[in-house]
Amino acid sequence: MPKIALETIPASNGTPYPAEFAGPFAGRWTRRVGSAAKFEDFGVSHVTLEPGAQSSQRHWHEQEDEFVVVLSGTATLVDDTGRTLMVPGDMAVFPKNDGNGHMLVNEGDQPCTLVAVGAHGRGDCHYPDIDMHLFHGKGWRRKDGTEFPEQE
Repeated sequence: MPKIALETIPASNGTPYPAEFAGPFAGRWTRRVGSAAKFEDFGVSHVTLEPGAQSSQRHWHEQEDEFVVVLSGTATLVDDTGRTLMVPGDMAVFPKNDGNGHMLVNEGDQPCTLVAVGAHGRGDCHYPDIDMHLFHGKGWRRKDGTEFPEQE
């Protein structure tokens, strides 16, 4: 049956980011709907941002288009053009290789839920505000290519 019961998909608030950049995600809960559906070409995530949490570090992808739609609550889109309030029904698109670093931050006092759609790990990912770069096939490293210390 194509219908998915969201509550049957485990919510995780982990992040694969190196420890020094992982702090802002303690209040981000993600349900990987695309993985539960066994999608191969793109991912779909149902994301809840608690007040103060952010979706990611500000980033952009070389080979991955991204799309988000806010379902409830509010979030502030932070990108190269500034800060934009997003309310339920608002959508944002991030074409691959456009160089526009972006993230969402819940600056409100209620949880914000959204759906995020993107490809699975294609190409490098750039982080303009921090000394981190996702090298395709090699993982997160510093911008000069050196590895982060082992995480405990």
